[in-house]
Amino acid sequence: MAHGLGGFTTLFGVIDYFNGIPGSLMKGGSEVYTTKTSAVNNSEVRGEQLLQQIKTITAISGKPKVNLFGHSQGGIDIRYVAGVAPKYVASVTAVSSPEQGSKTADFIKNTLEPNNNTGSPSNVTTELVSGVFNLIGGFTDIGSGISFAEIQEQDGWKSLMALSTSGAAKFNAKFPAAMPTSYCGQPTSTAANGIKYYSFSGVGQLTSALDPSDYLLAVTGVPFAGESNDSLVSACSSRLGYVIRDNYRMNHLDSADQVLSLTAWGESEPKSIYSTQVNRLKKANL
Repeated sequence: MAHGLGGFTTLFGVIDYFNGIPGSLMKGGSEVYTTKTSAVNNSEVRGEQLLQQIKTITAISGKPKVNLFGHSQGGIDIRYVAGVAPKYVASVTAVSSPEQGSKTADFIKNTLEPNNNTGSPSNVTTELVSGVFNLIGGFTDIGSGISFAEIQEQDGWKSLMALSTSGAAKFNAKFPAAMPTSYCGQPTSTAANGIKYYSFSGVGQLTSALDPSDYLLAVTGVPFAGESNDSLVSACSSRLGYVIRDNYRMNHLDSADQVLSLTAWGESEPKSIYSTQVNRLKKANL
């Protein structure tokens, strides 16, 4: 399981990134590993870090391949691994992942870039954004029990560029497997190099009045201007391979069962969605 931007494994020993999901899957008989890459960087850097951990996991487990689940940017990271090292990967499941970029990232990028002939941000802007993002990355690394000496490489500006529409287009040109040919189209293939690709995502921002994070997500969803989205990723951008659903009533954090399982009442429970997908993989002999 691969986390998204600013992610962690367990924050200060209290909050799991995939809240209760690994334990739920293990109760069902699955062998589950949560991974930790740079909280803030692009998906090629994070993907390489993830690949090294996957090599270790296959050695420990004795299994030649793994089924990869990636939430948010993690869903791009796992595509990188599948693209450069397919022999280790049985399947890819992207969860609420901005496969074609995020309009929230575009808004931040366009706001920070000066209106000049180069279209490039000033050094001051780059350093400011990198400083803020790197601080977040360092905080979550330490919260995951990593010491100052062990903090993984952080690069805030690279992460923002990677999550923008233009950055995603460059990544997709290198790793096009199971992607739609147009922004709001459906994928025409669900497999490549013997790897099965899946995705699911949600729509909505305020899904629980008790969850304080929902009110922040209501703001981050503004740049989508009415397009169906989960506050950070549009339904159209989330599509990859076999699209299980792109309209669960979940915001971006709900799809990892955050915060503290305060998700939409009466909607499919996140843990059950993951369990159903694992059962789907088992039936497909993956």
